Amino acid sequence: MLYFAYGSNLHHFQMRRRCKDSKFLKKINLRNFRLTFRSKYRAADIEPKKNSIVPGGLFEISKSDEKKLDIYEDYPTLYKKYYFFYYGKKVMTYTMVNKTPFRFPTQRYLNVVKRGYKDCNLDNKYLEQALHY
Repeated sequence: MLYFAYGSNLHHFQMRRRCKDSKFLKKINLRNFRLTFRSKYRAADIEPKKNSIVPGGLFEISKSDEKKLDIYEDYPTLYKKYYFFYYGKKVMTYTMVNKTPFRFPTQRYLNVVKRGYKDCNLDNKYLEQALHY
């Protein structure tokens, strides 16, 4: 199945450790959404926003990888699944259940996300925008 990562799962080493079958395919943009950080975990989330984009990584994952991600993402309590289509193919990602106010991420978490942006060759400007809420 196809999975869209936009936060800490962009980090290739961490993603491979968590999901042994995962394969990074390419970077893509999720349109009409924006990146933010929220909850007591100060973790990445996406929310609808017209004419905005969230850059991310498209991964091929197995069923067992999906089960591991469900546990990591605390599905369905913290995150729920969101599906969209990319060139006719169904893609799964996660979005937070409770849209709490913005919370600046911890330095440790932010460093993992920044490393992921580098791994996937994403434009840092979208991450910077999300941090200057």
